[in-house]
Amino acid sequence: MLKRTLALAACFALSLSASFTQAETLKELKVSAIPDEAPTELLRKFKPLGEYLQAQLGIPVKFVPVSDYAGVVEALAADRLDMAWLGGFTFVQARLKTGNAIPLVQREQDQQFTSKFITADPNVKSLQDLKGKTFAFGSVSSTSGSLMPRYFMQKDGIVPEQFFSRVAYSGAHDATVAWVQAGKVDAGVLNASVWNKLVDAGKVDTNKVKVFATTPSYYDYNWTVRGNLDPALAEKIKKAFLALDPSKPSDKAILDLQAASRFVETKPENYKGIEEAARSAGLLK
Repeated sequence: MLKRTLALAACFALSLSASFTQAETLKELKVSAIPDEAPTELLRKFKPLGEYLQAQLGIPVKFVPVSDYAGVVEALAADRLDMAWLGGFTFVQARLKTGNAIPLVQREQDQQFTSKFITADPNVKSLQDLKGKTFAFGSVSSTSGSLMPRYFMQKDGIVPEQFFSRVAYSGAHDATVAWVQAGKVDAGVLNASVWNKLVDAGKVDTNKVKVFATTPSYYDYNWTVRGNLDPALAEKIKKAFLALDPSKPSDKAILDLQAASRFVETKPENYKGIEEAARSAGLLK
C-alpha cells in the first residue's frame, strides 16, 4: 500500500512539474512567417494581428523574423516557435519533420489558390513563347512561387532547366515582380495574392508587366502550431482567427492586411496534393 501511495505521489509530482513547465512556455506566444515578402512588409502585416491575438489570448505575442523558409520549419520543430504562417510546401515539410505540426486555419482563398506567370515582353502570350528565355521562381521552398508552378509546367512537358536558357530564384514574390519589371529576367511566377496586392498598391506598372498565364488551383498557406502546444491554447487561437468578422471595421483592417476575406478551419489532409507534387519533383525523400 505504501509503495502504491509513493508511486501515485511521484506521478502527481511529475504531472505538476509538467504543468509548470508548460505554463513557463506559455508566458509568450512566439510567432513567425515564411519570408515570402520583405521583412518590413511581414512586420507591417503582422502587427495588428499580433495585437488582436494578444488581447484574445491574454498573453504577449511576439513576432520572430527568420532569414529563410527552412529556418521557420527548423524553429517550429525545435519548439523555438509556437506558431507560424506557412506555405503549403513548408507545412508539409514541418509536418514530416515533426510528425505532429497542426494546421489551424487558412484564408478562404487558400482553398483554391493560384500562381500567376508574368512578363514584360509583349510578344509572350504563353509559356511556349518563353523557350530559350530567362525565368525566375521565388524561393526554392515556396509553394506558389516554385513548387506548384514547376509541377504544373512539368505536367505540360516543360522541364524548366531544359526549357529556359536560365532559371533563377529571386527569394520572394515581390522580388520576382521587381526582376521582371526591371528586365532582369524575361518572365517569372508568383502567388496570386501578392500580385493582386502589388497591383492594388500601384507598386507594379501594369502597362509594362502583364499576367499571361495562371496555374490550376491548389491548397496553400495556413497558420500552423507546434504539435505539443497546449491543446486548449491551440483551440483558443483557432477561435480567435475564426471570430474575425469582415463586417467590423477593426477586424476588416486585420483581414485586409492578411489579404483575407475571412479565415476557415483546415486540416493536414488538405495538403496531400502538395506532398505528392513535392515528391514527384524530387523535393522530398
